[in-house]
Amino acid sequence: MDKQLFINGKMIKGEGNARILINPATGQELVTIYEATVEQVEMAIQAAKTAFSETDWKQDKEERAALLMKLAGKLEENLEELAKLETENTGKPIRESRLDIEDSAGCLKYYADLLRDQFSEMMEQWDGSASIVKNVPFGVTGLIVPWNFPLLLGIWKIAPALAAGNTVVFKPSELTPLSSIKLAELMGECGFPEGVFNLVLGDGKTAGETITASEDVQKISFTGGTDTGRLINEQCARSFKNVSLELGGKSPLIIFDDTDIDKAVEWAIFGAFFNQGEVCVASSRILVQEDIYSDFTEKLTEKTKKIKLGDPFSEETEMGPVISMDHLRKIESYVEKGKAEGAKLLTGGERTGKQGYYLTPVIFTDVTPDMEIVQEEIFGPFCVIQTFSSEEEAVEIANGTKYGLAAGILSKDVERAERVADQIDSGIIWINSYHTPFVNAPWGGFKQSGTGRELGPHGLAAYSQPKHLNTNAVMGELGWYKF
Repeated sequence: MDKQLFINGKMIKGEGNARILINPATGQELVTIYEATVEQVEMAIQAAKTAFSETDWKQDKEERAALLMKLAGKLEENLEELAKLETENTGKPIRESRLDIEDSAGCLKYYADLLRDQFSEMMEQWDGSASIVKNVPFGVTGLIVPWNFPLLLGIWKIAPALAAGNTVVFKPSELTPLSSIKLAELMGECGFPEGVFNLVLGDGKTAGETITASEDVQKISFTGGTDTGRLINEQCARSFKNVSLELGGKSPLIIFDDTDIDKAVEWAIFGAFFNQGEVCVASSRILVQEDIYSDFTEKLTEKTKKIKLGDPFSEETEMGPVISMDHLRKIESYVEKGKAEGAKLLTGGERTGKQGYYLTPVIFTDVTPDMEIVQEEIFGPFCVIQTFSSEEEAVEIANGTKYGLAAGILSKDVERAERVADQIDSGIIWINSYHTPFVNAPWGGFKQSGTGRELGPHGLAAYSQPKHLNTNAVMGELGWYKF
């Protein structure tokens, strides 16, 4: 398995860094990956540029739709293999990996159907001329995704980018490229035109910066940390490159005192600890109304201790390891910060298991809004509990960070929940549920959680730009000048 890049329709060997991937569940070596050199990344960009300018890809809507549907079928046919790769590479439980592959196939089908329904807008103008507004692709798009949902977040970008008629240079995280390599192989089997999709492996310094700095890349879409997103935004601004950023979060889950506490506890655990808490929208701040605080906190702590950590390939496992030893140590450092700041550790923060990067899920109480563990994205199985007395206070606390990605509200009073939701500065809000992404609805955040949207028609629009064509059937006399 040494041919791991996909450039101009062919799997080739990377000539750059040799990176050893580690299985997070065992801490053992998994496979060696051969990354791209700067020259190979540039070769991928040129292949995408040529495919955009010299093939019928951008014009042939039916071909694009058919190939996206064919790729969806390939994902479904190879579901178990892809899920196995995802679990080995990320440590997430196998049942979650299967769900990711199913959702990826569904996303491809959605955009195949949606692009068939895209038509130019026609307008009759006041002067008798006719206007047509077409949505046209940018050209070469650079798509960069993180390690927590390697294939799914990739497809969220790849599907609409290709559906809109762009060509793609795709860079997954250097930590989790395995499912992307398999995806490239499947795209080769589907018969995508050469250069339409290109896969390059490498870190941000080598592959990422080469893509974002290239004058031949017209659109960048990045999902990841806010600090990296800021640097990418600054770099893209130099050439006025179009950019979409889906960044960090510190999302609140507001629990009102009329809710069913037992159900709320399960939703809170799911919101905070699903996928080891390595989710941009994780409800890492749980806001509980004062009257139920004691009962809720007691039950939350009790149930959290019962979460089944273990072998991610076991069907019984409910939480796997975090992604790496470095990340484990980062989360542990926040546990120590929380203690130093005066917060109370109710449970968690302990390494567990004989091997791998397992950490028991963390719950802190007695926090204040200025604490680092309240303000900073930790991106792991880590949450804090804050209390509120009124709707107004709940909104104030919920909006009290630099982020605005997601939020949740649990209450029997849906009218009140919707009233509160209208006041929360977040791009995604769930009432009486959490986490579910809907492929036909926009996904993205406010404030420092990013710019632009993925999924739904908004996701397709993010990969095209409007072009206005105005036509007069006959050229008339202007009569403006007094010649």
